[in-house]
Amino acid sequence: MRVALDATPLTLSSGGLPRYVTELSVALAQEFPEDTYALLSDQPVPMPERAPANLIRGPEPRGAAERRWWLWGIRRAIRATGAELFHGTNFEVPYLGQTPAILTIHDLSPWRDPAWHEEASRVRQRTPWLVRLRRARMILTVSEAVRREVIEHFGVSPDLVRAVPLAASPNFRPLPPTSPAPQPFFLFVATLEPRKNVAGLVEGWRESYPETKAALVIAGRNRADFTEIPPCEGLHFLGEVPDLELPRLYSDALAFVYPTHYEGFGLPVLEAMQCGCPVITSRDPAVMEVSGGAAIHTSDSHEIADAMRALASDPLLRNVLRGCGLERAAAFSWAGTARATHEVYSAVLAAGK
Repeated sequence: MRVALDATPLTLSSGGLPRYVTELSVALAQEFPEDTYALLSDQPVPMPERAPANLIRGPEPRGAAERRWWLWGIRRAIRATGAELFHGTNFEVPYLGQTPAILTIHDLSPWRDPAWHEEASRVRQRTPWLVRLRRARMILTVSEAVRREVIEHFGVSPDLVRAVPLAASPNFRPLPPTSPAPQPFFLFVATLEPRKNVAGLVEGWRESYPETKAALVIAGRNRADFTEIPPCEGLHFLGEVPDLELPRLYSDALAFVYPTHYEGFGLPVLEAMQCGCPVITSRDPAVMEVSGGAAIHTSDSHEIADAMRALASDPLLRNVLRGCGLERAAAFSWAGTARATHEVYSAVLAAGK
C-alpha cells in the first residue's frame, strides 16, 4: 500500500496537530514496513525524528499554478509518490482527482464558536463542501464524542465515520522525583488559546493559593488571539517547552489542571496520566471519554479551587489518581492507533475495487 498524508500541520512548532501527524506517520511506517508513506505539503516541513525508511517526503510544488495546492499542486504530488490513497490529516483533502481520500476531523471547534478560531474561515467554508460532495470516502475522528457531533452536524451516515483514538508518546513516562524537591506547583500544558479556559484556571488557582501555597506553571505556545494574563506571585509562564522536557514537568507537578471548554480528544490529559500525574480537568465529553474516570472533573473556577485544595492536602488522593491514570493511559498506544487507521485505509481501497 502507498499512502500520502497531509503534512502541513508539521509547520506548527507544537500542539496536538503536529503530534498527530508525527506519531501516526511514524507508527504506520513501523507497523506496516511493506507500505510506503509520503508526507506532502506546499510548505517546508521537518521530517519526524525516528522516521523509518518507508516514511518519505513528497515533492514540493513547482510554479505558480501548483501553489494553489489543494486544487492543483497536491494532485501532482500524489501522482509523483504513486499513492493509492490520500489521508487529509487536518480538515482538508484535494478538491479534484481520482485518488480516494479519507479525512480527519479532530473537533468541531471552528463551528462551535467562531471566536475560538478567528483564522479558520476557510475550514468553516470548505470542509462542509468536501464532506457533502463525498471528496472523502471515510471520515476519521479522534473520539466517539466528536464522531457523534460530526454525524449530527454534517448529516453523514454513521457507516462513513470512524473514531480512532490517539495516544501519548512513549517519551511520556514517570520520572524519579527531582532532588531537591521544587516548590509545589500545579501545571497546565497546551497552546494558549481562547477555548483552553486559561482565565478560569488562573481564577481557580488564585482562590486556592492562600491555602495550598502551590504555584501555577503554564507551559505552551501563545497563539495570537490569546488574552495575556497579568503576572502575580506564584504564577509562572514558561512559554513553549520542548516535548522532551515535558515528562519532568508532569512528574514533578502536584497535578495537571486542564479546564478546557471543548476538545476533540484532550491529548495533554493522557500525557499527564502516562507520567503518573494526577489530573483535574473539565466535563467536556471528549475529555471525560479519554480520562475514563481516572481524573477529577470540574465545571467552574470554584470547583477547580476545591480540587486543588483537595489534592494539595491529601497525598493518598494523589496516589490513587496517579495509579488510576497510569492504568488508563496503558489502554492507548500509537501502534494501536496506526493499526486502526490502517484498517480504514484497507477498507476504503477494497471498496473502490
